[in-house]
Amino acid sequence: MSEQERQPVTAARPTGKRQLSGTSTAEASQAAKKKVAKRDEETYGGSAVTFLPEVGKEMRKVIWPTGKQMVNYTVIVFAFLILMTALVAGVDFLAGLGVEKILTK
Repeated sequence: MSEQERQPVTAARPTGKRQLSGTSTAEASQAAKKKVAKRDEETYGGSAVTFLPEVGKEMRKVIWPTGKQMVNYTVIVFAFLILMTALVAGVDFLAGLGVEKILTK
């Protein structure tokens, strides 16, 4: 075996915001730029005139399912509804039998 194969495998160091070493993952200038950009994006409210164009813009971003996917999803939903209806009806029937037996004794 070569030396590379003999060396033990070590766990990967975590990356992202919370590193073990506690060092910052971004410079202060980058953080300030992100805050300014985020503040610009967070303009809540607005007029009724801008609402409909914004809705249209968001609707263009939606990934619409194909016809085959819609049929598949619809079948899944109906099957789930039938299963849950049968489950609730069964529990209701058994609870009714139990209450009837308790009250008739």
